[in-house]
Amino acid sequence: MARMVRVLIIDDSPLVRRILSDGLSKDQNINVCGSASDPYQARDEIVKLRPDVLTLDVEMPKMNGVEFLRKLMPQYPIPVVMVSSLTERGQKTTLEAMAAGAVDFVAKPKDGNLDQMIDELKTKIKIASTANVSHWKHKQYEPTTTGGSGVAGTKAAGQTLSTRICAIGASTGGTEALREVICGFPKNFIGTVVVQHMPAGFTKMFADRLNGLAQVIVKEAADGDVIYDGRVLIAPGGKQLEVIRSGMGWCVRCFDAPLCCGHRPSVEQMMFSVAKNVGKKAIGAMLTGMGADGANGMKAMRDAGARCIAQDEATCVVFGMPKEAYEKGGAESLVPLPRIAQTLAGLLR
Repeated sequence: MARMVRVLIIDDSPLVRRILSDGLSKDQNINVCGSASDPYQARDEIVKLRPDVLTLDVEMPKMNGVEFLRKLMPQYPIPVVMVSSLTERGQKTTLEAMAAGAVDFVAKPKDGNLDQMIDELKTKIKIASTANVSHWKHKQYEPTTTGGSGVAGTKAAGQTLSTRICAIGASTGGTEALREVICGFPKNFIGTVVVQHMPAGFTKMFADRLNGLAQVIVKEAADGDVIYDGRVLIAPGGKQLEVIRSGMGWCVRCFDAPLCCGHRPSVEQMMFSVAKNVGKKAIGAMLTGMGADGANGMKAMRDAGARCIAQDEATCVVFGMPKEAYEKGGAESLVPLPRIAQTLAGLLR
């Protein structure tokens, strides 16, 4: 029997607290041990109740969710799932929360249909309960410095068609893992395609944020985008992405299609296309994430002659996707997160 996960709900709305509590309590493996209306009350409840996971509203009075996380995580590193609005401000604040230590997020539905959100929240709470956030203990918050232009696609760069391609997959904990890896790439690094499990709307803002930090150009992929050196394409939320041949090089195909391995975009679908259309001219990396999306796709890449690695357990938030990729023979080695960019560069030599 799965263990009971103790959850503390933090939201300034009494109605939302009741809806979340009632919905989550229907799951026999989740125990809503308490709730709080603001971060100050939440701090006292955390000390008293010692929950396994927090759900945290992005926007709250007195102190917003991001500020609260920056104070909380160095003292009490607890897995946190953000409850976010789909507004531009909500998306921006959610990405800031992920940088401040949140494990994952769910988006409040525009149509007011909360059943699907509650189901997603149940799943992500259970995943979060297995997350490793211990590295946040005593860590001082350091704002990320901007290394790029902050506007996707506006950096000065050559239009050199890639002769090699890097394929990267990530899920839970992946937004910050990708930040570290992509910010480690030199500005002329080979063309890179990325699948990060994230809903529509968030991927563009995520790409823009990375573009403002990295030396390479980072943009949300659009159907037909050519893969150039010095450019990273992030699969758009809600669509599948494949790499296909285009003249002397490659481009991406972004399209509506069924879920693959339970996801859209799916690492599996992207990596199978890389195995088929790029073969031994590809390299790959599997970063932190729950489940097995991409494990068979990475094995297909290896079988086609690609060199592939996966993030090691010690630096993963969730050691699911990397573990599966390694055990199935897709990843040839497990590498600590701080060394992944350097190791990928080494594979090219």
